[in-house]
Amino acid sequence: MSSQKFVPLSYDIFAGMDVDKSGISVSFYSHKDFIRSMRIPYSSENLINYVRKHFADNAVAFAYESGPTGYGLYDDLVKVGYHCMVACAARIPRIAGLEIKTNRRDSRKIAESLRGGQLKSIHIPTTEYRNLRHLTQLRDVYVKQITANKSRVKMLLLFEGIDFPAPDHTSPWSKKIISQLEQIPCRETVRFKLNSLLSNIRYNKEQLLLSVKHIRAFCKDNKEILDNVRLLMTIPGIGYTTAVDLLARIGDWRHLHNVRHIASFLGLVPREYSTGDTIRRGTITRAGSSRTRNKLIQCAWAAIRKDAELAEFYKTVYHNHPKTNAARKAIVAVARKLTTRIYAVLHNQRPYVIKQAVATEDETITPQGTTRSVIEPATFTTC
Repeated sequence: MSSQKFVPLSYDIFAGMDVDKSGISVSFYSHKDFIRSMRIPYSSENLINYVRKHFADNAVAFAYESGPTGYGLYDDLVKVGYHCMVACAARIPRIAGLEIKTNRRDSRKIAESLRGGQLKSIHIPTTEYRNLRHLTQLRDVYVKQITANKSRVKMLLLFEGIDFPAPDHTSPWSKKIISQLEQIPCRETVRFKLNSLLSNIRYNKEQLLLSVKHIRAFCKDNKEILDNVRLLMTIPGIGYTTAVDLLARIGDWRHLHNVRHIASFLGLVPREYSTGDTIRRGTITRAGSSRTRNKLIQCAWAAIRKDAELAEFYKTVYHNHPKTNAARKAIVAVARKLTTRIYAVLHNQRPYVIKQAVATEDETITPQGTTRSVIEPATFTTC
């Protein structure tokens, strides 16, 4: 999702790097031939000093794979005026059948691909969006931990033959239910394990609440992010959590130059294996963040209850597929349609306005894809 175009003929030296926490394996190529490979300690200063000493009169371009080392090396190289590209590891050309992999070979492969113009840079988020991404990732960690510990509690009770307390009308994990779990009769060792799991749930809930408060404070202090969050929330089905998560992943909206970018970035476009007159399309690519994609699909369920146009679109797709997978395909198609609205809202910096449409049938759609003859209150909260 980068708007910067790389032209190999504009550079004299191409440096491919394989980066890990201990060092940098770097290979240098010219337009004609391989120059040298070397390994240096992980330090941007060491790399810059070496390049300035040996390639002072040359235009040098750098590239490395995205990974756990982040964007620190990119920031340092760009700051002193060098061109640096951070490439997605899955999209770097590979030689089929090659069974030898080393850091030096990887750096040479990256340098050769850079020289040939075969690499495309990922979008590098600014510091504000990186910080927002850290916060949203932390929130998702606590949500995942809470869900996992709730499942462990249920599995423990099932294993011991203990019935889970009957849920009330609000939630199966209300304060009343947790209080009953703390007093449920069981063996001493089971009680110790159960109390530990319940303690983990309470702790993660507290940390989740703190992370949400920190996210809200961070957005409040950044006017551009806050304005974009409010714009995204005008789209039916998208709530605060998903809006913030989308911005953390997409980054600066000014880099959105194509309506198809967001769907591709979130892995909501179909795979395609076509040749000649034969067109074969498969399941979605599932590229990018699975957490953001899942949130958007949950938003799609809420959206079809609020927007008659999306509800009609869902029913059209649903009736064109076999019942076994119609609901799944239809709701993914709705999520894909939501990405076009997200693009329009961010690109135009205008709120979304729901089109007034007259419903042809008095129906409401359930997550299983079936319809009911009477409209009932939506059971899904806004994401």
